Amino acid sequence: MSPAKGEEKALLPSQTASEGTHGKKMGMHAGLRLVQALLLGIAIWLCVTTVSRGGLFYRFDLDENGADDAWTAKKQCPQVSTIVPEKNAELWNSLGDSFSTDAFKARAVEWLGGAVRVPTPSFDKMLPVGDDPRWEAFGPFHDYLLQAFPLTHTTLQLTKVNTYGLVYLWKGSDSSLKPLLLTAHQDVVPVNADTVSKWTHPPFSGHFDGERIWGRGSSDDKSGLIGIMSTVESLLEQSFQPTRSLVLAFGFDEETSGLHGASAIGEYLLKTYGENTFLLLVDEGGGFAQEYDAVIATPGIAEKGYIDVRVEVTSPGGHSSVPPTHTTIGILSQLLVHYESKPYEPVLSRGTPMYWKAQCLAAHAPGLPHKLRRALRQSVKSDHALKEAQKELFKSKPFRALVGTTQAIDLIGGGVKTNALPEQAWAVVNHRIATDSSVDAVKEHDTALLDSLAHEFNLSYTAFGSQVSGGDAPAYGTLTLSDAWGTALEPAPVSPIDAPEYALLSGTIKATYNAHRSLKGDDTIVVAPGIMSGNTDTRYYWALTPHIYRYNHHNSGNGTALSNGVHTVNEFMEADAFLEVIRFFTTLILNADEFTA
Repeated sequence: MSPAKGEEKALLPSQTASEGTHGKKMGMHAGLRLVQALLLGIAIWLCVTTVSRGGLFYRFDLDENGADDAWTAKKQCPQVSTIVPEKNAELWNSLGDSFSTDAFKARAVEWLGGAVRVPTPSFDKMLPVGDDPRWEAFGPFHDYLLQAFPLTHTTLQLTKVNTYGLVYLWKGSDSSLKPLLLTAHQDVVPVNADTVSKWTHPPFSGHFDGERIWGRGSSDDKSGLIGIMSTVESLLEQSFQPTRSLVLAFGFDEETSGLHGASAIGEYLLKTYGENTFLLLVDEGGGFAQEYDAVIATPGIAEKGYIDVRVEVTSPGGHSSVPPTHTTIGILSQLLVHYESKPYEPVLSRGTPMYWKAQCLAAHAPGLPHKLRRALRQSVKSDHALKEAQKELFKSKPFRALVGTTQAIDLIGGGVKTNALPEQAWAVVNHRIATDSSVDAVKEHDTALLDSLAHEFNLSYTAFGSQVSGGDAPAYGTLTLSDAWGTALEPAPVSPIDAPEYALLSGTIKATYNAHRSLKGDDTIVVAPGIMSGNTDTRYYWALTPHIYRYNHHNSGNGTALSNGVHTVNEFMEADAFLEVIRFFTTLILNADEFTA
């Protein structure tokens, strides 16, 4: 409120000589307050604008669009434009039109359904080919492929590796170009007989209900194998002749670590073609899904490592009527409880595939929470912000599991009779090793983890061939850690994402997505690198090319790559999604044929 005109002069400071001293004091106080305010403002400005790595403060995101010089979407998650065939544009458009017809849909459904109707399960610990009759299930599947894809078998050169491994060569006209390598696997996970009644349609029926093809392998991985074969057959029907050679490699025991299939194929390809002789390799893997209001395609550019640790305890036997305080099984149980009470602590690190995936979400996913987006932007330079981002991201159990080394106690055994003290008990702990860790790191961690309990129970302790404790002193029993099957695997090399080959794949993904939906533009789908939750046959192909991408363009909708019954009851494949897989391989083959780096 303004003072009344008559009161205005009375409210002003007195200007008389008698009040001069008081006025000077008031002026000094005002000056001090001004200086204090200026100093406080400078301090706040320094806190806001100064980045202290690992310190208390980090620079806040002042630009909601990420346009500051510390963080830009283009820098942290660059996107390429769509890539479509130019020389073969007419062929690509013609095939694309045919993929949208009911006639081709019916043909594609029958191709995949027919493959599902030939059971090809692989089992753990199978004997070598020729010694185990269960391998013979793949003979009828080869017969089916011959019947279903006649042009492929009359045009491409087929080599069978270790009897049931399939390697097809489609020779290009220019032998100086590195071939494109597409891989998949013929085998499927066995169906538990106790669960057959729970299937909506019989597990090997290949039933089509008008929308979905049902059955074991319809998704993992006969959709990939048949998608590739369908593409090649369709191209041959249009008299396409490639410039760049195409190699197809199909293992037959991927579900049991590829010990007989991809292992032999990898040796054959290395001997035949040599090291680093393929343009790029595309195998089964990630697809695309809705994430935070964006469509995100996630090619797997790496895989976790793997080791199964066998934990074995021995102690004296005897009659159960005179038991010790802790039986062998009791001791093992406490060891396993200790395992689960001390899980690996995952750490989100810069320069890892899952950090790059998170940066892509921050750059391109509008639905990402603001707090997380801001932390990710600042995490490029601030350790404090990185920890804040990790805290938010790890609220998602799947994301947390993909980042760190995991452990799961999956097998256990011990004892032979209820009235006999068990002399031996064992368990197997499955580890999936973080991409920035190693097999040796897991061995060291597990060895140290159980050391105190070995001492507590007076057990002579041996870990991975080395004596840890109790070698000479009397002991009540033994504790032994070992690689259960001798199949420990280091994390896969990380395939580059700043290479022309990755750009080729990314542009192909965008072109396929758009073409299948009659869309235009480069921002309809985001390509973000990631990793596989499991291991694929690519473990045997590392020497063939540094550009290994695990991606089959499955449409996962709002779910995940494992949400359509993979490895469990009611496995299925959406017919429309399968048509898009065929479109993807068609686009990839034609784009690679024109590719020049």
